[in-house]
Amino acid sequence: MARLVILGAGESGAGAAILGQQQGFDVFVSDSGTIRDEYKALLNQHQIAWEEGGHTMPLIVNAQEVIKSPGIPCDAPVIKALHEKNIPVISEIEFASRYTDAKMICITGSNGKTTTTSLIFDILVRAGLNVGLAGNIGNSLALQVAQTKRDYYVIELSSFQLDDMYDFKADIAILLNITPDHLDRYDHDFQKYIDAKLRITRNQTANEAFIYWAEDSVISREIAKLNVDATLYPFGCKSQHNVAYTSGDNLTIHIPGHESLTLPQSGLSLQGKHNQLNSMAAGIAAQVLNIKNETIRESLTHFKSVPHRLQYVATVGDIRFINDSKATNVNSCWYALESMTTPTVLILGGKDKGNDYSEIDELVKNKCRALVFLGKDNSKLLEYFRSTGLPIADTHSMHDAVTEAYRLAHEGDTVLLSPCCASFDLFHSYEDRGEQFMEEVKRL
Repeated sequence: MARLVILGAGESGAGAAILGQQQGFDVFVSDSGTIRDEYKALLNQHQIAWEEGGHTMPLIVNAQEVIKSPGIPCDAPVIKALHEKNIPVISEIEFASRYTDAKMICITGSNGKTTTTSLIFDILVRAGLNVGLAGNIGNSLALQVAQTKRDYYVIELSSFQLDDMYDFKADIAILLNITPDHLDRYDHDFQKYIDAKLRITRNQTANEAFIYWAEDSVISREIAKLNVDATLYPFGCKSQHNVAYTSGDNLTIHIPGHESLTLPQSGLSLQGKHNQLNSMAAGIAAQVLNIKNETIRESLTHFKSVPHRLQYVATVGDIRFINDSKATNVNSCWYALESMTTPTVLILGGKDKGNDYSEIDELVKNKCRALVFLGKDNSKLLEYFRSTGLPIADTHSMHDAVTEAYRLAHEGDTVLLSPCCASFDLFHSYEDRGEQFMEEVKRL
């Protein structure tokens, strides 16, 4: 019996353990931290051996293959030890894909992944297809493959997941954008991060589809270098040579061999330039899958935004509060600020990932009334934004951040939580951060 070791017992790890056992592997799960009770119960239910609080190396380096959590960096000691012994290390997505013949619609990018993934899933559900939602959103792909027969999976993929995928092939690959992010995991080398994102095209042939934002200069340059084999479906706002584009107030999606779909941008359920692009990508994917235009139109005009992404919370004292906690990089914050139509008090800060804040300089100067920094250590933010001359509050808890933002805002203003940073210095996740923000707003 082949031995399968799983590093990390979160959603993906626990799911991979169940699937591995189902496929006849001798499975062992090891987590350097504390395993959540729900995952312990799941592993115990299936009588799968596990450990927490550290890795027992003799129980790990005797594996034929290892599945690692995307949160474990490639230079972690346990990963280095496995590479030295030439033991393959793969992702849960790579492993799960071996045991399903479902079509894979895969989405990556620095921003917009969750929204676009959710939107495509919504279209496929409305079309009556047998579809699962997986990756960074929904349930573990491996657990779904173990428990359910699906015809399609819509999968949100991070660069960390793509790093450990080798034989996997996306039937439809979508690359929304590439801007500097997670550089602390890539030796502060932007090209390494770019290379990780482009792995979504790996193993594709002319029978598969690659949908991409044609006006992203990084993507355009890399496509020319890589000579991607997939059938290309570019989208963007500027050129009608794209298969999806805008003209005046209209957004048009028209891939070869399909009837054109045109609808007013003002009628889209998701507003803002970034959401126009997300809607284009989703619409193209749906047409590639031969979904009727009327179903696509229904979804694009009725879909509800995902939580923690430009989510309206409340209006208190004529001040609007917007939860954009999912903005964990600078470019995502740029899109949020770009969509603001009133003077804005911006709450930002957290675990810096090698951020370059120059991208939002002009928007901060032109749209922000004040800045509130929220993190354990705000020294980099204080040093960078002091020259703006804007009022600044330095806070270290969500209660203080919301209180200060409310104090600094004027009637008619917007308080925007769009942190630019990861959440792990003060919060368990971006969801935890957003939920605490909404709770504090309700207490005002």
